[in-house]
Amino acid sequence: MKIAITGATGQLGQLVIQHLLKQTQAENIVALVRNVEKAEHLKAKRIDVRHFDYDSPATLVPALQGIDKILLISANEVGRRTPQHKAVIDAAIEAKVPYIAYTSLLRADTSPLGLAQEHRETEQLIRESGLSYTFLRNNWYNENYLAGLAHNIETGILYGAAQDSLISAAPRTDYAEAAANVLLSENHENKTYELASSTAFTLETLAKTISKVSNKTVAYTNLSTEDYKQGLLQASLPEGLVDVIVEADIEAQNGAMLSDSKDLETLLNRPTTSLEETIKFLLI
Repeated sequence: MKIAITGATGQLGQLVIQHLLKQTQAENIVALVRNVEKAEHLKAKRIDVRHFDYDSPATLVPALQGIDKILLISANEVGRRTPQHKAVIDAAIEAKVPYIAYTSLLRADTSPLGLAQEHRETEQLIRESGLSYTFLRNNWYNENYLAGLAHNIETGILYGAAQDSLISAAPRTDYAEAAANVLLSENHENKTYELASSTAFTLETLAKTISKVSNKTVAYTNLSTEDYKQGLLQASLPEGLVDVIVEADIEAQNGAMLSDSKDLETLLNRPTTSLEETIKFLLI
């Protein structure tokens, strides 16, 4: 069986491949990448690397020849994702790929997040495609809150605007492992999984956990929406990314980041990785 992974050199794609390699031979994995030169490390593991550019339709159908399952990892160009995803879905149909798994967003059909619209559109395209599918609706990554971990420890402050909202985020590797498990097992056809952590946390809890792991006091400081946005912009983050981060904190106050779903636990066959373990790993 040939399993193809889009965005295979991306953060999530590389982790999916790592987890696949624990359970199957490299010859069964096909890495679909925009830049083949960035995939030399995958070639070194005897993985079949194929050029695959969402914006160059001519590359798509040839790269999907002989593929039994494809994991479509959502593209990272917000605002252009639906047409890019459609190109992949159309190519999968033409190449007669029977099954597609797609990394979507927690409760994509009802989520108030602006990001959800392109996920809703992609899910609809897949439903209409006639392909067997699985929707892996990932909640936020812990790493989204820990991108400035070293700086948080240095300054003793974790900023945010989520107040005391509960957040069911999990580490990226857990979502990747769940995706690999789905791709390597049966009975997931035409199912939707709402993927979230076993235990929710507040940003204050996150700050206390950082303190515990690092042995340095880190306190959570809740900012107004505007102050948080300006702080992120002053940290030289792109405005589009800042808007996504701030909106997530605003909507967290309305429960958008909280879920009691045990789908991720079930797919992993274990509780999700703890905040403490995630922070320890990031500090290595």
